[in-house]
Amino acid sequence: MRRSRSVWLTFLSLVICLIHILPFYILLTTSFKAADDLSSKWVMPGYLFLDNFSNAWREASLATAFRSNIIVTAVSVLLIILVGSIAAYPLARYQTRWNQFIYAVFVSALIVPPLTILVPLYKFMVDIGGMNQYWGIILLFVTFNLPMTIFLYTGFISTIPRELDEAAMIDGAGRFELFYRILLPLLKPITATVIILTGVAVWNDYQFSVFFLQHPHTRTITVALASFFGQYNSNIGWVAAGSLMGALPMIVLYLFLQRYFISGLASGAIKG
Repeated sequence: MRRSRSVWLTFLSLVICLIHILPFYILLTTSFKAADDLSSKWVMPGYLFLDNFSNAWREASLATAFRSNIIVTAVSVLLIILVGSIAAYPLARYQTRWNQFIYAVFVSALIVPPLTILVPLYKFMVDIGGMNQYWGIILLFVTFNLPMTIFLYTGFISTIPRELDEAAMIDGAGRFELFYRILLPLLKPITATVIILTGVAVWNDYQFSVFFLQHPHTRTITVALASFFGQYNSNIGWVAAGSLMGALPMIVLYLFLQRYFISGLASGAIKG
């Protein structure tokens, strides 16, 4: 019975992995094919057509788009980590009714789809002059990613013994010194999880970027690649090549932080 169950679980795992790998495989086959190659998308070409990459880089101005992505993602993730961790500390350490209410508000914000408030949000961004400005889109990303970040940090900090705080305060450490010198180094696993989750979300964002970063000098990779789709034509090979180049930084980031990802995500959700 156990053996049969194990076989089925293994088979199910392989099917799930295959489902996730297939889109990436099709992306590879498409990005290395010439435009006049009408062979099946399931067949890897017997040649490497690298013009798709050079054309996508040039026509979509991916150098500028990469710069925008790096600026927006780096600053957004840094602010999300700093604000989220600082906000989570008192929520995890002081279980007052007021803190519990604030925590419930943050958690309930997770169920609000951002696009449902797009119209008032667009008007607000116009009023404050945040259109086509990096700081404007960064403000949006920080705001909409803080609820999940606070949820994860609060759960993880709750697993750290309070005695550690008491020992540090007996030695003369203040609250801020305690947090930055004692607790923050212990938050590496959950911080890696937050970097991956929020970094990927911000890097791959399209729903906000297409509305708030429309200028050619500020648009991100997703918006730049969307310009290859028109009413009368579409350059699938260029889009595939550009998407592949755009995905590489996040793949490298995940490979670098993967050892912390699962443990941080599990620990952050235990008491959250």
